[in-house]
Amino acid sequence: MKKRAFFYIVLLLAFGIGILAMLRWGARLYPGGAIPGTELPASESTGALSILFLQLIVIIAVARWVGALFRRMGQPAVVGEMVAGILLGPSFLGMLLPSAQSFVFPPGSLGALKLLSEIGVILFMFIVGIDLDLGHFRRKADAAVLVSHASIVVPLFLGVGLCLFLYPRLAPSGVPFLGFALFTGTAMSITAFPVLARILAERSLTRTRLGSTALACAAVDDATAWCLLAVVVAIVRASGFAGSLLTVASTAAFAGVMLLLVKPWLARRVDTGAWSGTGSKTLLAVVLTFLLTSSLITEIIGIHALFGAFLAGVVMPAREEFRRFLRERLESFSSVFLLPLFFASTGLRTEVGLLGDAKEWLLCATIVAAAIVGKLGGSSVAARAAGIPWRESLALGTLMNARGLIELIALNVGYEMGVLSPRVFTMMVLMALITTCMTGPLLAVLKVGGRQEESRFSETHAMPGDERAPSRPSWEN
Repeated sequence: MKKRAFFYIVLLLAFGIGILAMLRWGARLYPGGAIPGTELPASESTGALSILFLQLIVIIAVARWVGALFRRMGQPAVVGEMVAGILLGPSFLGMLLPSAQSFVFPPGSLGALKLLSEIGVILFMFIVGIDLDLGHFRRKADAAVLVSHASIVVPLFLGVGLCLFLYPRLAPSGVPFLGFALFTGTAMSITAFPVLARILAERSLTRTRLGSTALACAAVDDATAWCLLAVVVAIVRASGFAGSLLTVASTAAFAGVMLLLVKPWLARRVDTGAWSGTGSKTLLAVVLTFLLTSSLITEIIGIHALFGAFLAGVVMPAREEFRRFLRERLESFSSVFLLPLFFASTGLRTEVGLLGDAKEWLLCATIVAAAIVGKLGGSSVAARAAGIPWRESLALGTLMNARGLIELIALNVGYEMGVLSPRVFTMMVLMALITTCMTGPLLAVLKVGGRQEESRFSETHAMPGDERAPSRPSWEN
């Protein structure tokens, strides 16, 4: 034992003295006797990384806290996370504590935050595509097409008409009326499929006739609205009619290849067991490579990368264990870590203080009213025309009126393209928040939700087109 201790001490002293001697000798090789790097300040990359870590800590903590608060208030947690993003921006934190806001979110540090948020949106749109159940559409095709397309056409009409007043006052310079009007109208016609599904689950309505019809309508609305938005983006980005036509044709060709060729091929590969459904790392790597490749192709074509991500999710094999495998590995990381970054990025762009006078607030209120009348009103009237009772029609219209995160994604696309000015962007963000927050209270007023309501809808209010529906629905008796 003593020999080991003696050897240990001699080892440290001998080699330690040798290291110090070499360092002292090496210091003489440089002017001033200083070893380079010992007295330099922290590098810019180290500072940027520290700022990014601080931003991530603040964003995730605030998003979770506000999301939990909104959940207690009867709202989906994602609504609270949307509000948290605005609270961290210039509309709240920037007004109360401008020095703190500029310290945590200095303008030069937002590039990395924006890139991470875009990755989160791409993963989210992939999951939305995975959750798009075409079976709902097949079972409810008649009511779904009528209601969903009415919920697109009516707000699109009102949005384009509203742009006749908004364009000369609030449109960015150099943006043609066609792009501004089409994008604004299309953004007003979007329904948040994930938020709608979450509300149905929380109110025990998912397996009811109302719930399945709402999911079918939202699925058709999602697919149609994103196709329409892709066309609008192609028109805005392309230079001239020929360029826009080429972009639209390329997008249609890519979508056709994905749906008609790639989707059946993927289904065969999974079904034959060539890919393990147990959750191998190789499978996840292949799926992520496919997702990024699809996003890259749509970005090269001239539309946004998120369209490729959405389409990649749609063509995933329909086997539930396979899709559950993808959700378990991607959804939690995306929703907890990356999506709050997107909300914060959106909140940093939203400046409520830009609406400085009563006229602009009146325009904002007009946008909100047009969005509600077009979406809720159009869906409700179309549902009643399909034979659904008024109360259930109003409930369906209320669900379709929820815009949520999907609306924010579309608005950010328009903002980055320069189609939406900061004022219009702020008004549309407020519209998305208001229409989403009003969904729960309106359903409560209509007395929709709960186990008793679920049983009543399931037994007596079978929707038209349901295979379990009686030959003569109860409301026709």
